[in-house]
Amino acid sequence: MRREILVPLIVATALFMENVDSSVIATSLPEISRDLGVDPIALKLALTSYLLSLAVFIPISGWMADKFGARTVFRAAIAVFTLSSIACGFAQGLPDLVLYRIVQGIGGAMMVPVGRLVILRMIPKHELVSALAWLAVPALIGPMIGPPLGGFITTYFHWRWIFWINIPIGILGFVLVTKYIEDIREDKVPPLDVVGFILSGIGLTGLAFGFTTVGQELLPLWLSAGMIVVGAITIYFYVRHARVHPAPLIDLKLFSVQTFRASVIGGSLFRVGVGAMPFLLPLMFQLGFGLSPLQSGLLTFAGAAGAILMRFTVAPILRRFGIKRVLVVNTFIAASFVAAAGLFTPATPYLIIIAVLLVGGFFRSLQFSTLNSLAFADLGTSTMSQATSLTSVAQQISVSAGVAVAAIVLESLRYARGGHEILLSDFSIGFFAVAACSAASIFVLVRLPIDAGTALIAPPPPEADSTERGPQA
Repeated sequence: MRREILVPLIVATALFMENVDSSVIATSLPEISRDLGVDPIALKLALTSYLLSLAVFIPISGWMADKFGARTVFRAAIAVFTLSSIACGFAQGLPDLVLYRIVQGIGGAMMVPVGRLVILRMIPKHELVSALAWLAVPALIGPMIGPPLGGFITTYFHWRWIFWINIPIGILGFVLVTKYIEDIREDKVPPLDVVGFILSGIGLTGLAFGFTTVGQELLPLWLSAGMIVVGAITIYFYVRHARVHPAPLIDLKLFSVQTFRASVIGGSLFRVGVGAMPFLLPLMFQLGFGLSPLQSGLLTFAGAAGAILMRFTVAPILRRFGIKRVLVVNTFIAASFVAAAGLFTPATPYLIIIAVLLVGGFFRSLQFSTLNSLAFADLGTSTMSQATSLTSVAQQISVSAGVAVAAIVLESLRYARGGHEILLSDFSIGFFAVAACSAASIFVLVRLPIDAGTALIAPPPPEADSTERGPQA
């Protein structure tokens, strides 16, 4: 198998394991709480502790890859994630489960950006769109397949197997990375920006943790809002620190590159809407339609199937119409399909629901793949590690913000009525609100030049060395 296909598949497999695991535990919480003898609300610390690790350690992943080698760090991340998954399955109480989830989050924080960095440094720039399209698939499939998979395993086996299913995937990934991934590293790596690491860790933890818990009754509203405020203030101090530090942990000068800036800012707005889908759809199907978790999961999986179909067409579409045209037009198409979910009713035929989610998944994934590739169109090899860390941070925060926006809309509508139940009409307004957030990304993307990202879709010059790998400055 060609390397430009094999390497993305290896990375996508590891990311699929991480994406599924981060969502599979949600439907198993009641059973886990009964087995461990803890309160279900307290057990949600197992979810939030994982997010905390991601927020703290994603920024340092690029520096680790430069210092110790991409293959070394990626392989270690898979090992840490797999071993901590085994430990989670043997947990006997809440404290050790939370501890193992924190360690698992460290592995997950390294896998996502370092896996992307491996692709960026091993695949020619003109093939990045097709290669990075593989990474959009696990990001969309994981959150949708996780809840029904967790429910199935918990119902017919035991909740501990939701962690142990990672063992064969982790072993296979470790072997494949060892055999096929190059251990690329930078020759001169500056010392770790310790102050930046502390500030970014506190700031991103506050934002991610606050956005994730607001409106979901995990914590009092004032505490969630307070964490968001503290996170925002700390990020402000990080920005001031990064402007004067000679080698900041996350280099904000990357935003001076227009394609990178549009990808991160426009992509973050777009992900606010899409990030809310795995939260809103299962709730609507189960609370509004009265479906079982398994029925709900089978319906939502249609969106993941659409993402898979996109993988085989993204490169021809971009070459035919150009990156800017695709992004601008597809913003409205993808946002419209998000809003269309708000028109579903219990009387809507399942075939129509599946068709809307299938086609919508295709266009959402097309937008993801294009934006992910655009971020690296005009960057040189030396900036790739910091760029992957920064884009991963932005994606994590924007998805958490999407869940927060959806939860706040539902809670606000319920509060305004003075009731205790969420009505079906509330979900419609929620979908319309997050779709508007996705559509707002057009104001950033429309400013791109018409030839933005040409290096990603233009064939290499005939005189180029066929053995050359990795994007060039």
